[in-house]
Amino acid sequence: MDHSGHGMSGMHMDLPPFTLGRGLGWSGDPFFLVGSLLVLGLYLWGIVRLTRRGDKWPLGRTVSFVVGVLTVVLTMCTKLNDYGMVMFSVHMVQHMIISMLSPILLLMGAPVTLALRALPVASQRGRKGPRELLLMLLHSRYVRVITHPMFTIPLFIASLYGLYFTPLFDFLMGSRAGHIAMMVHFLAVGLAFFWPIMGVDPGPHRRGYVMRMLELFAGMPFHAFFGIALMMATTTMVKTFNHPAASLGVDPLSDQTAAGGIAWAFSEVPSVLVLLALLVQWKKSEERQARRKDRAADRDGDKELAAYNAYLASLNSRGQ
Repeated sequence: MDHSGHGMSGMHMDLPPFTLGRGLGWSGDPFFLVGSLLVLGLYLWGIVRLTRRGDKWPLGRTVSFVVGVLTVVLTMCTKLNDYGMVMFSVHMVQHMIISMLSPILLLMGAPVTLALRALPVASQRGRKGPRELLLMLLHSRYVRVITHPMFTIPLFIASLYGLYFTPLFDFLMGSRAGHIAMMVHFLAVGLAFFWPIMGVDPGPHRRGYVMRMLELFAGMPFHAFFGIALMMATTTMVKTFNHPAASLGVDPLSDQTAAGGIAWAFSEVPSVLVLLALLVQWKKSEERQARRKDRAADRDGDKELAAYNAYLASLNSRGQ
């Protein structure tokens, strides 16, 4: 491939040195802008529908989802995306955000739960409305497969090693369509990986908190290993970033080392966020279970405790 004639070759000549003040102007990819606005609009429509019905939706979930959409817009719809086409380190920032941070924030917004509450049901019994179709999808074999750890963890790992260490990355980066497909893939893989772990929305696999923590830690170390491999490499691993514009003042190998450092350091961020979320969920679950037991004891006069005391009394009388 002639990299001087790369699909984004215009950027190699025209981009000024990257600075935060000038680098985040409105640019990037309109596909993600339209998609983000559509998703955000549907989410807000669901909240409005619940509000008109007299139901409430947690503000924290709304904030989390909106921030998640904004991270996608920031990553793909600003000049950060343009620089990500010519600098490995900036591209890696994009990858880490859209595959690990954005999915967590979006999932914490519980969009599936909102859809189940807001979508209209079938007007006639026996027919399937939007809500029934969504329930069918959630219980389908397809969703059971793509949310199973035997699928999500290998896919999460392969998205790194199978992409960057093969010619596939250079092929996809050769066109804007390929770049869009790659970023959509990163987002989809992140959502599939974190969805069953987060456990905020209903899904076909409802595992315990310990198992979900194990799934989290099973995938995260491979991000660190990937980053270390890039940092220790003595030659460039991908051809796309071998010939940056002279105005950028970037050495390809040093830029690759920086990209590896970003991948290595960023792997800790989602791990901490998800772990904290799981611990909070676990604590709330234990509190709900304790309240249910207390209410049950109040209703039946604590028969379980009375039966246990009677059992102890019977043992004592036998011993005497």
